[in-house]
Amino acid sequence: MTAPGPRPDHQTVLSDHQPAQRGLIRSMGVPTLIFFGLAYMVPMTVFTTYGIVNEVTGGFLASAYAITLAAMLFTACSYAFLGRRIRTAGSAYAYAREGLGGGAGFLTGWTVMIDYVLLPMLNYLLIGLYLSERFPQIPAWVFSMVALVLVTALNIIGITVVKSANVVLVVLQVVFFLVFFVFASRAFDPDTGPLDPFLRSDFSLPAVVAGSAVLCLSFLGFDAISTMAEEAKRPTRSIPIAVILTTVIGGFFFIAISWFAHMTSPDVVTGDGADVAALSMLGRLGGEVLTALFLAAYVTGALGSALASQASVARILYAMGRDGVLPTRVFGALSERFRTPVGAILVVAVVSISAVFADVDFVASIVSFGALTAFSVVNVSVVSVFLVKEKQRGVRAILTYGVIPTIGFLLTVWLWTSLAPHTVLLGIGWIVLGLLYLLWTTRAFRRPVPRMHLE
Repeated sequence: MTAPGPRPDHQTVLSDHQPAQRGLIRSMGVPTLIFFGLAYMVPMTVFTTYGIVNEVTGGFLASAYAITLAAMLFTACSYAFLGRRIRTAGSAYAYAREGLGGGAGFLTGWTVMIDYVLLPMLNYLLIGLYLSERFPQIPAWVFSMVALVLVTALNIIGITVVKSANVVLVVLQVVFFLVFFVFASRAFDPDTGPLDPFLRSDFSLPAVVAGSAVLCLSFLGFDAISTMAEEAKRPTRSIPIAVILTTVIGGFFFIAISWFAHMTSPDVVTGDGADVAALSMLGRLGGEVLTALFLAAYVTGALGSALASQASVARILYAMGRDGVLPTRVFGALSERFRTPVGAILVVAVVSISAVFADVDFVASIVSFGALTAFSVVNVSVVSVFLVKEKQRGVRAILTYGVIPTIGFLLTVWLWTSLAPHTVLLGIGWIVLGLLYLLWTTRAFRRPVPRMHLE
């Protein structure tokens, strides 16, 4: 652990060509990072939330995704600005530490950590539920545990295996989308206009924003990309590009699928039927063939998301363990053979075992809270780093590092306030728990918050 105090600029921005000799292996270029982010986002998740968000928004799923994409693009720009400057692993944790100090960095890492810990669990749970629906003679927990073991093994072996698997899993989802578009284009409702998915006389902005808040977890892929900075080739170039492109590509798929789905099935399903509305819609479009293809693509997509999310949270825990805010022997060490944070990976796997008992709605709502909180902090960090600390001035600097992150912050806070009250209370409770842990670790801030090793 380095001594507390100001960090020289040359320690913050290192050469893109400097090899990580004792650390993680640099093997990820822009295309690989994009596939990693898309695998994390799971474009197929649009069908998971299809019925639920349609019910919340009154049939304006496409509008909800458009609002979410707009908010996420501003935040993605903030990630890109900081990604050009900071090349260490740690996601929003490292960005908040750089912009707002060690205490804020820890609390941001603590908040986003619950997202990454819960996301693998959520994917294992969904894999079990969907496969058990197809093969009812096998309990859901069996499928969940098999997926957990497989994903954990792949992450321990190394990121080279993970990135290869991500390409296959994303391609399978894209193939399904193309098949879906073909089926849907032949079954448009003649009474539905092309703008109806976005705007009609019964449009309600509060309801659409409430749906948008739920959909924010779908865009965690660009935060996951930033956790791979120490395994990226030329990170100060590749990370920003991959963050922006992943957000745009993912948002395009979400909106396009929502639009096609509404054009074929404009009626909103409510009540218990909302949970399976996507399956009903797909069954009407393509029968057993399209439904079976959907199941295969969805399960592989969830597997890819689990693969990417477990890799990301392991690197966040690794960064925090390397800092000394978590036990270094468990979280801050790399495997001598695979050069991966095995201890952190195994801890996430143990936590994910509770997928056997978890509730999908509860886990998804907490993930949305953590995502929006982290996004808000990153937007504030841009202003702090470039306008306050570096004192950059001029119209271009004000627009780039002042206006854009401020709009991103306001949009994410707007979505944050649209979450259910019990979700906000639980999320705040988690943050308070993290603050208490930080107070204990620093002995009420009489000791400095450990700083990050940059190697």
